[in-house]
Amino acid sequence: MAPPSASWSWAATCGWCGRRRKSGGGIFAGDDDGGTGGGGGGGIFIDLPVLEAATAGFSDLNLLGRGGFGPVYKGVLGSGEEIAVKKLSLESRQGVREFLNEVRLLLKVQHRNLVSLLGCCAASGQKMLVYPFFPNGSLDHILFDRDKRAQLDWPKRYQIILGLARGLLYLHEESPVKIIHRDIKASNVLLDEKLNPKISDFGMARLFLEDASHVNTFRISGTYGYMAPEYAMNGYLSTKTDVFSFGMLVLEIVSGRKNIDRRLDDEKVDLLNYTWKLWEEGRSLETLDPGLSGGWDEDEAALCVQLGLLCCQAVVSERPDMYSVHLMLSSGSFTLPRPGKPAIHGRVGRWISTTTTPSASGSGSGTTNTNTSNTTDTTRASAGLVLEGIAEDESRNSISVSFTTEGR
Repeated sequence: MAPPSASWSWAATCGWCGRRRKSGGGIFAGDDDGGTGGGGGGGIFIDLPVLEAATAGFSDLNLLGRGGFGPVYKGVLGSGEEIAVKKLSLESRQGVREFLNEVRLLLKVQHRNLVSLLGCCAASGQKMLVYPFFPNGSLDHILFDRDKRAQLDWPKRYQIILGLARGLLYLHEESPVKIIHRDIKASNVLLDEKLNPKISDFGMARLFLEDASHVNTFRISGTYGYMAPEYAMNGYLSTKTDVFSFGMLVLEIVSGRKNIDRRLDDEKVDLLNYTWKLWEEGRSLETLDPGLSGGWDEDEAALCVQLGLLCCQAVVSERPDMYSVHLMLSSGSFTLPRPGKPAIHGRVGRWISTTTTPSASGSGSGTTNTNTSNTTDTTRASAGLVLEGIAEDESRNSISVSFTTEGR
């Protein structure tokens, strides 16, 4: 039987993490409650009146969009700086103390390929996060638009893929705490003025204590089509969950289409399945977006298709980690292994399981609990029945800390 795992709010363990990180240079060094001035002096708090003035009272004219978190508004501070204000859903179960501790952590997660948090506001029963404003919006708005994606020539697409790999490598191995994003997709990648990628939306992220390799969870959070099947079906979460989603995103960037598109012919509906079919037939470059302006580098394109398939392998242990992915993309002499069949099943449609088998997840070794009862398996399968709407899961409003012992 798998050892017990537990999830606590960040507040429940912030004292422990603070002691641990301070010994290594201090994740909370220089942090204080900062007063509630307009974000000046390095404090994390921004007054509600400041944000109301910046967004014209959260006017619908400044509404950028709505998501699982709640509405997002464009604002302009008195200094002229443009910001995006994310108002968290009032239904969030996350308390103010947990919210503020989460913000303190996010302020320490800094990388050029991650969206930086500028500050927060917790007043009048409302909780808000403040980010820089990106006029180019998210990757999906350009990549999946027939006219706009002409901006994304091959060199730019390759640089976006490389930037995303750098950002995920930082989260998995280089940040103050190990973070699994859990919702890597085109709409969670923002583009700056030079179309450089910034990973955003950490509402479903999980923090891993020390060197835990994985955790089993019944709270499945992610987006239909991007989720690794061992996670979607069995709740097995590891850094390779993000690797799978990254692989799907790479194939989308290369092809210029969504991973599931029911407007296409049956054999092309599922991008992963179609790419694997072309790969087997020696026609993998036919995956590329025919609308790519200026052509493409054939070696880089072939590498990206092969890398996308490797990241989506059915056997979790056969997926590369993000260190290897980054090495493959940045080294001209790196030889990629030949991919096996990717995890085509378990990520499209609805998942139903009535019996317990060693390969129920289709994910090979390291992902199956052989002592799982039929009842537990069915419970997890039932969770799969609502995966299409899981992007709106309540856990989008909090970061969880996961604790588990090695081995299962």
